[in-house]
Amino acid sequence: MVTVSLGVCMASSVGWPLHRRSPVPLPQRGRRGGFSFAFPTTLHCSLFVLNSIPPERILMLFSKPRPPEAKDSRAARLIALTTGGRPQWTPRDYGALAAEGFAKNPVAYRCVRMIAEAAAATPLAVFVEGRRADDHPLKRLLDRPNPEQGGPDLMEAFFGNLQVAGNAYLEAAGEGAENRSIGELYALRADRMTVVPGPRGWPLAYDYQAAGRTVRIGRDGDGWLPVLHLKLFNPTNDYYGLSPLEAAAFAIDVHNASSAWNKALLDNSARPSGALVYSSKDAGDRLTDEQFDRLKTELASVHSGTANAGRPLLLEGGLDWRAMSLSPAEMDFTEGKHAAAREIALAFGVPPQLLGIPGDLSYANYREANAAFWRGTVVPLAQRAARALTGWLGAKVPGATIVPDLDAVPALSAERDALWSRLQAASFLTDAERRRLAGLEQ
Repeated sequence: MVTVSLGVCMASSVGWPLHRRSPVPLPQRGRRGGFSFAFPTTLHCSLFVLNSIPPERILMLFSKPRPPEAKDSRAARLIALTTGGRPQWTPRDYGALAAEGFAKNPVAYRCVRMIAEAAAATPLAVFVEGRRADDHPLKRLLDRPNPEQGGPDLMEAFFGNLQVAGNAYLEAAGEGAENRSIGELYALRADRMTVVPGPRGWPLAYDYQAAGRTVRIGRDGDGWLPVLHLKLFNPTNDYYGLSPLEAAAFAIDVHNASSAWNKALLDNSARPSGALVYSSKDAGDRLTDEQFDRLKTELASVHSGTANAGRPLLLEGGLDWRAMSLSPAEMDFTEGKHAAAREIALAFGVPPQLLGIPGDLSYANYREANAAFWRGTVVPLAQRAARALTGWLGAKVPGATIVPDLDAVPALSAERDALWSRLQAASFLTDAERRRLAGLEQ
């Protein structure tokens, strides 16, 4: 503890000032009405002692109040040093991924459709204070997000973009003069969206580009961003997710190359490539230019293509056919294509049995694979989207929680029946505990 002496000074019209060298009161000058005037003032000072007060409490008496602190990430500031305020372009070509991986590969196409359709078919329920609210405005918004789409249609586009691009976007369109409430929801194409980071590194706005025009979607007056950005994990990018198509790019190239090779083989009458070797002791070892051009034209027009399949090759004297490529059996062509298809399915989290890839295709395995697909891929994706929607729309609709209604999924009926049987057999549980464990309202 310390003892501190403090002086408190008060101004008055008489007395002596603290300025010791001045024999008269110090003049105070001011201005009023455009002229100068002086009036004498003095200061009375009183001394008092503060005993037994900690120094930090004394410093608080004279320190300026600090503004309220906002929680911030220190790492995000480093990101903002190089990205703040500038659009961050996507590091990959979404058009190439969609064209080569989705539009031209049947395995990847089926994987994307299966995941998007299954996740979109999972109903979304709205709960308020632990009770289901089917007549809530948020529930009606999810069931009919805009005049052109229903809820499953919107979510199918949302989940489809997430699987193809690794990023999915929803835009909330407000209604009213100040857009206080949310009237419609729209799914935005991932290849047209660009993140605009703020000074702290977090997304401040999004640029949407279409038909040569750019529209910036920024935060409203309350700081709420009317764009939901759901992305898959990407260890090398702070703003964009990693697409399963990119992870399966090598397998997709192998699968596409196998299909192209098979098509070329059929176009060439299902015969491997080879060479016509000419050797004649009488006429020499070389064909004339006229003979070479005639033979080349005859091979292309008469012996190539599916329409000429099976037509015998008529060889003149000195010509011999020699195969120069490996046969499909030697290349293990079929098994290599199936292996590439399994790798594509693995990247998306779809069991190969559900895609018709040859292997263990019994009914029991198919049923188990379907349950594993829902539990391992669809349900986590639907739950993640529901959490993101709750956090995003919670600022506009406080107190509401969005959860996937897994009881309405037919593929999970066997697991639900098994759960109810176990709860019914547990005699030590009360009815209220059974309902709580079953996920029902109390």
